[in-house]
Amino acid sequence: MTYDRWEPAAFKARVDEVLQPFVAQEADRFAAIDPLLGPVAEQLEAAVADGKRMRAAFCYWGWRAVGQPDSDALVRAAASMELVHAAAVVHDDLIDDSALRHGRPTPHIALRGAVRRRPRAVAAARSLAMLVGDLLMGLAGQLFAGSGLPAAYLARARPLWAVLTRELIAGECLEILSTGAEPDVAASLKVIRYKTAKYTVEHPLLIGGALAGASERLREGYSAYGLPLGEAFQLRDDLIGLFGDPERTGKANADDVRGHRPTALLAETWRVAGDGDREQLRALLGRRDPDGDGLDAVREVMGRLKTPDRVEDMITARVEEALGALHELDVPAQAAAALTALAHSATVRLS
Repeated sequence: MTYDRWEPAAFKARVDEVLQPFVAQEADRFAAIDPLLGPVAEQLEAAVADGKRMRAAFCYWGWRAVGQPDSDALVRAAASMELVHAAAVVHDDLIDDSALRHGRPTPHIALRGAVRRRPRAVAAARSLAMLVGDLLMGLAGQLFAGSGLPAAYLARARPLWAVLTRELIAGECLEILSTGAEPDVAASLKVIRYKTAKYTVEHPLLIGGALAGASERLREGYSAYGLPLGEAFQLRDDLIGLFGDPERTGKANADDVRGHRPTALLAETWRVAGDGDREQLRALLGRRDPDGDGLDAVREVMGRLKTPDRVEDMITARVEEALGALHELDVPAQAAAALTALAHSATVRLS
């Protein structure tokens, strides 16, 4: 890998060389406590088997944009961002009752086999999945603290972990509290900001920058770039979630409709819908098992009201805002090029 040029596949491989052996070792230690724990340990490893390692990349380039050189210890610290993501995904799939992720059963579904002969097996599997997510978050802190970076560097970034955790959990709570309520664009964007945008882009950048000793002005620039880009990322995910091909996304595209979740896609549809369309949406949203016709009806309403086009415009505007903020920053050329490329790959269409 040429470390002054952004090479996504090579960087992913480098992060995986840290992440997967670390989690495998911790899973083995966990399973060694008792053979019953084997299926839970398997879900720890499954949780980090996939992903583009985008959050690690933002942390890495948050460090490099300060002018710091490449560092294996920094890559270890950056890999901890992927464990935060893995924990958030396990919890999110549990909360949303999502059955598939990357084309495989989610932990609370996969773990039913381990408890199938026990009372309240479904609830027991959900409890095990919750604990898998908790352990992954604990491992994130362990990997970060043991990365090999100087203690003084780690101390600069440690307060940001409290902010990351607080805001991530606040976003998840806001989504739960808003689910089923009358859709509202401002409320949906706030959920996006706290549940996804911050821990996907802004916080990894800020943590990488703090490790490197970034100036206050540069940290402000990271936020000005990271927040709109993170929002654009989630808006794209919402579009893909409903209109994408499950064979390519690896997720069931009925989840947001079935869960009546406060997505910006739904809120924007509701904003412009007339009484008849709203009545139809009320009948379709939140149904436990919407069939193909029900999903198609929701898509038809959204398409007729041109919601996907307006959400595309929201994505474009946010990417442009992020890149505008990036271009205002005085950072090394290779960091600017990498962060520009990341902005595009984070919001690319899956079609």
